[in-house]
Amino acid sequence: MADYEELRRRQVEANKRKLEELQLHHLSAAVREAAAAAKSSPAKSLKRKARVPRDAAPAEPLRRSGRVASLPQQPKYQDEFHDIERKVRRKYGTGRRDLANRVYATDEERSYAIAKAEELEEELGSDHPIFVKPMTQSHVTGGFWLGLPTQFCRKYLPKRDETITLVDEDDDESDTFYLANKRGLSAGWRGFSIEHKLVDGDCLVFQLIARTKFKVYIIRASSYYENDE
Repeated sequence: MADYEELRRRQVEANKRKLEELQLHHLSAAVREAAAAAKSSPAKSLKRKARVPRDAAPAEPLRRSGRVASLPQQPKYQDEFHDIERKVRRKYGTGRRDLANRVYATDEERSYAIAKAEELEEELGSDHPIFVKPMTQSHVTGGFWLGLPTQFCRKYLPKRDETITLVDEDDDESDTFYLANKRGLSAGWRGFSIEHKLVDGDCLVFQLIARTKFKVYIIRASSYYENDE
């Protein structure tokens, strides 16, 4: 046991001599002093950007490139769309026809009306663009949406939403709203349909007599029975 204690004492003394040679105790003291000085110094304040109230007016107008600024003011088609649609809807209303009173055409009635419409199409000739449109329930009840032939729309009708006038056989005019992307008549078509008492199975001939005006001829499905008489 005495030998172990003597060996340990010698090792401790040897370590102290090495520390003195390396002067590590001076380095440790310098580190402690630097740490103490850092704690006692005031913290640096963080710089923040001043907040600008949301309702504050900008100090100067937004810059635009010369090329963009020189362009003419673009029309607001969306506003124009709503204005025209509101005018058409005020004229004809937005209510729906009583679905309980729907009229369903027979196959014979439907085929007869289509055949007569195609005969009329030939008689009218090709001086004006023309197409035949048989009526179904969705055209004359409920949603009152009239889709038009895609190829006809692409070739002859406006490329953006616009009012299209329908002229019946008595030359009475009705305004409808044409949706270019959907290729069909929306607001105003309901009024035309109800006013002319269109039902499932009727067939219409649309003749484009002006850029946004159709002459409309109506072949009644009920005329099938008149023909029998």
